[in-house]
Amino acid sequence: MDLAVAAGETLAIVGESGCGKTMTALALMRLLPEGAEVAAGTVRLDGQDILALPERAVEDLRGSRIAMVFQEPMTALNPVMTVGAQIAEAVARHRGLGGRPAWAEAVEALRLVRMPDPAARARAYPHELSGGMRQRAVIAMALVNRPRVILADEPTTALDVTIQAQILALIGTLQAELGSAVVLITHDLGVVAETADRVIVMYAGRKVEEAAVTGLFDAPLHPYTQGLMAAVPRGRGGARLADIPGTVPPLSALPPGCAFAPRCPLAGPRCRTLRPPLTEPRPGHRVACWERGA
Repeated sequence: MDLAVAAGETLAIVGESGCGKTMTALALMRLLPEGAEVAAGTVRLDGQDILALPERAVEDLRGSRIAMVFQEPMTALNPVMTVGAQIAEAVARHRGLGGRPAWAEAVEALRLVRMPDPAARARAYPHELSGGMRQRAVIAMALVNRPRVILADEPTTALDVTIQAQILALIGTLQAELGSAVVLITHDLGVVAETADRVIVMYAGRKVEEAAVTGLFDAPLHPYTQGLMAAVPRGRGGARLADIPGTVPPLSALPPGCAFAPRCPLAGPRCRTLRPPLTEPRPGHRVACWERGA
């Protein structure tokens, strides 16, 4: 897996559940679960390799220069601390402020994410807030120290359409104000079309396609990407949704060759025996497919 994202840019990573989107973000943050590790490669932020830093230096960087909006706000927030105290803790850890100045920064962060009555909400516990408010609190915690890179892991999951639109608009507004790079992890192609500059499509732990958002939606190359787009509801009354047959193979039992070959309508003998390399059949558009990569 390789990716790059520039200041002010939004890179979306899409794919089915279990394809490795969240694990990629956790690897960038050096927050992989026990038993997992980055075996090779680098993670560079402004030229500095995060993987080569001692743990203390990573703790200084995490939450200040690179921050993550975690997928489920109820598990990302501490249930026995007020929302304001949790945000103020991040301010104290990375900017050396304490007491009233840190609390004022927490309230300001909640105001920045358009939290209703931010001073009162700062004194509330997570269970006292709605799902949309908790999501805003998690975003406020990630943004309070003005990070250079924001990793947003499905930031609109389980939110209704109105709140989802507000959250996406909020991230875009704050990105413009801060000049941050955003890596947006999602399975919602509608969200990708609205917010992303570039898109990476993942399958079974690997990148299978990468392109500018317009190029990907106008002319997807990989059969997997085409299958995902064909499965999107399009408002045609009574029309049956297309589906991709089969299931994603477990990473412990990947087939030889292309991992998508058992489900692919275009797969030939070479696809089932040789892993396809990433090629660039169009400028800026990369794909890992023997049939579409020429």
